[in-house]
Amino acid sequence: MDKFNEEVQEPVSPHGQYFNSSVICSYVFAFLELAIPFDNSLAIPLLKDVFIPINPRFSSIMVKDKEGEMRWQKVEVKPEEHLKIPIFPETINSSSCELYDNYLSDYVTSILAKKTPQDKPLWEIHVINYPTTNAACTIIFKLHHGLGDGYSLMGALLSCLQRADDPSLPLSFPSKRPQLDSKYAKKSLFKKLCIDISSFFSSISDFGSSILKTTMIEDDKTPIRSGYEGNESQPVTMSTISLSLDQIKEIKTKLKVTINDVVCGMVFYGIRLYMKEMNEKTKRANSTAVVMLNTRNIGGYQSLTEMQKPECKGLWGNQISFLQIPIPKVSQSVISNPLEFVWNSRELIKRKRRSFSVYLVAMLMDLEMRLRGPEAVAKIIYNTIGNSSVLMSNLVGPVEKMTLANHPVYGLYFTATGGPEDLTITIISYEKILRIAMKTQKGFIDEHKLKFYIEKASEIIFKAAME
Repeated sequence: MDKFNEEVQEPVSPHGQYFNSSVICSYVFAFLELAIPFDNSLAIPLLKDVFIPINPRFSSIMVKDKEGEMRWQKVEVKPEEHLKIPIFPETINSSSCELYDNYLSDYVTSILAKKTPQDKPLWEIHVINYPTTNAACTIIFKLHHGLGDGYSLMGALLSCLQRADDPSLPLSFPSKRPQLDSKYAKKSLFKKLCIDISSFFSSISDFGSSILKTTMIEDDKTPIRSGYEGNESQPVTMSTISLSLDQIKEIKTKLKVTINDVVCGMVFYGIRLYMKEMNEKTKRANSTAVVMLNTRNIGGYQSLTEMQKPECKGLWGNQISFLQIPIPKVSQSVISNPLEFVWNSRELIKRKRRSFSVYLVAMLMDLEMRLRGPEAVAKIIYNTIGNSSVLMSNLVGPVEKMTLANHPVYGLYFTATGGPEDLTITIISYEKILRIAMKTQKGFIDEHKLKFYIEKASEIIFKAAME
């Protein structure tokens, strides 16, 4: 009995149980693109000495204790069982990079759909040591969402990397914009009262619409939403877009908005252009984006030492919520002035962020967890995502060039799996590049056209802003 208590450690968080249920089995995938081929002999030592010690969950599995509660149980980890180094057919053609692009794409499609064994720690590392159009080598971190949310897992990944210019210095991140609370504090009493009243009514409205979205109301079926059940088991494809962060900052300065406003406006406008191209009637369809939010009130990633201090307990894990944003519709005025898409997106996001409906939804989920258990809450999350059109998430990346064991990191992006959505869009910054990754339902969404229209939307908005 004592041995059992020693092995069984902290309880699995509610979100950890939601994301590892019979309804949802979700993974976060992080892609590192290296500028030079990776030395495979370094893989096992790096896993043993750097990756596995990051957090006890990387050497634990989920088990039920005697009371039926899910807990993390420490197990012996065999790194070689978690390391995957695929062998692709050799090629000597001049277009070998393009061929390896296809091999990599097929390989990624296969691992996005596969579940890891539940009797081993819930992670894998895939080293694709073949030159593609984007990199000399691609390393894929496959991490179960039950281990932590994007913030935790990205923090774990970044702890394995060093600054290229000076490994002794920590990675740095873009400064966080001023919090809404500080701006609110400067307002007069009357203005605060008006804001509070407005926030109260919009929160109640948002909470009501969230409940309806989960239980009754679905988005229209469009070229980005099939409405089919069981989408999470269908094959998907990955594609990415690289945008200049400096260019986005120019738009931000011209329009006096945030970088997030600009990026959301570009993505939403690109999606609407794609929908209009594929089916003219759907340009006015009701479509919603579910945006995953990090609810920690901190500006950047903490070191793993900081994250695991007693006073910082809770930084690691799943601290996320969902924000439902209606995708603005394409009108004649928007076509003549595409900047309205950025401003419309800004107003929608601004109003939603002021709402405390996300906390009301969290309280409802907590109550549901206590009354009916994690499977019921997982079903709520599943329905919320399934009734919407797009799942979105964004993370802030480092501003300096990184290395992995002296291998320069050329690019970085991520995605998440396990939900019923046809389209997942994830965004991360690295150095002066903003990387947009799109996970699309294979055979339903034309990823090449969607990529084209998002790139076109960014060009149109930049041109309009500069004029």
